Amino acid sequence: MGWALGGPIGAILGFALGSMVSTTEVVTSEEARSRGRSFRRTSTDDFVVSLLVLSAAVMKADGKILKSELDYVKAFFVRQFGEDKAQEQILILREILKQPLQLRKVCVQIRMNMQHPLRLQLIHYIFGLAQADGTLDTSELRVIEDIARDLGISQKDFDSIRSMFKSDTSSAYKVLEVAEDATEADIKKAYRKMAVKYHPDKLSDLGPDIQKAAKEKFIKVQEAYETIKKQRGIK
Repeated sequence: MGWALGGPIGAILGFALGSMVSTTEVVTSEEARSRGRSFRRTSTDDFVVSLLVLSAAVMKADGKILKSELDYVKAFFVRQFGEDKAQEQILILREILKQPLQLRKVCVQIRMNMQHPLRLQLIHYIFGLAQADGTLDTSELRVIEDIARDLGISQKDFDSIRSMFKSDTSSAYKVLEVAEDATEADIKKAYRKMAVKYHPDKLSDLGPDIQKAAKEKFIKVQEAYETIKKQRGIK
């Protein structure tokens, strides 16, 4: 594991896994930078642990842990890594859920170490998790808004990802980050821009497993563009 072994995420992981980080000095990202430490590139393990901690924060938002939410997390890991890996991550998640989370500090650590496309992927994932029971609770939305803000996600990016979980034409425009009265040229330009932003190759450093999850966003951009084209008769 790379940078996630330190700071608040490392402390949470240490509590969850007992002696795993007992011999490792846990420092905050700010302290590490002040010492001139050079952070390694985000690894798959860094990404997965960050995802688990943010999952726990969203699941605890409404004061109850739902089976549908646990099933969503397990299904995600089964799709990406297989049954054995999924079972391991669920056990870690159950331990993380028992702990108080310093959410803002966790998000600051992620923002300081994780590339923007990966942070967008985290937001897309937790939106899906929050709606695993068919609804987006107000308390869950508030937590996701806090997470997005502290991760350095812009309002446009936030609205775009949230709109991916809706199917109306108005949401299609938000996915592409354009106004509903945008010109045909502007819509085509926006589609090309968003297709580049959400292309799975942006997550290639984390391997094919995480790239599979990224394809969901990319497909949503394509679907939004097709919806607008159909509505407007664009060829």
